[in-house]
Amino acid sequence: MQLLQNKGRFYLRSARKTSRDEDRIIILSFVPIMDFIILMLLLTLTMIIAAYLIGSISSAILVCKFLGLPDPRTTGSKNPGATNVLRMSNKLTAATVLFLDILKGTIPVWGAYFLKIEPLYLGVISVAACLGHMYPIFFNFKGGKAVATALGTLLPIGFTLGAMLIITWVLVVKLSKYSSLAAIVTVAIAPLYVYFLKPLYVYPTLMLCALILFRHRENIKRLLKGTESKITHKI
Repeated sequence: MQLLQNKGRFYLRSARKTSRDEDRIIILSFVPIMDFIILMLLLTLTMIIAAYLIGSISSAILVCKFLGLPDPRTTGSKNPGATNVLRMSNKLTAATVLFLDILKGTIPVWGAYFLKIEPLYLGVISVAACLGHMYPIFFNFKGGKAVATALGTLLPIGFTLGAMLIITWVLVVKLSKYSSLAAIVTVAIAPLYVYFLKPLYVYPTLMLCALILFRHRENIKRLLKGTESKITHKI
């Protein structure tokens, strides 16, 4: 196999010898390989940037502003996420924030999936969406923990996985009353679920989970000290 160039384009070619020991070049494909690679790289880069920008749209801040509620970054746990909005308002408002946060993780990853982007790069796009939620360019880079957004990025793998993750989170919350502990446990066990459902996506899931766990490092410290705040509302 050879990678040959013709007029600035690259092609796959294969050579074999005839009975006369002459080289006979058989063109297997005239697909411009380098053009395809460059196109896919540009497409992947575009999706990474789009995922970050979509992730940067803070649902909690916008919903609270629309409803005349305080900025969630200055109230309660100071985390712009559904759990803190629940502390500040009611279940409907918190559910709205939760749905929008999940959606902004699902949209870019599902889009990239249908564009046939490789699984490893799907993981990068997932991380970009979560980084947008954590460090939103539209809100002075002060964001949340991205648990709901991470869930949204995993939904394209399958709704069975999504259901398993939600059930895990709810069970841990009901038993412990700690939202952060539920998030940590759910994220930690997610790669195992993915391994049994779709092993192809284990490495992208590990990338995502490592980011979420890193973001919860302060929560882990407070949990160990026994100073982490609990959920007082009934789930």
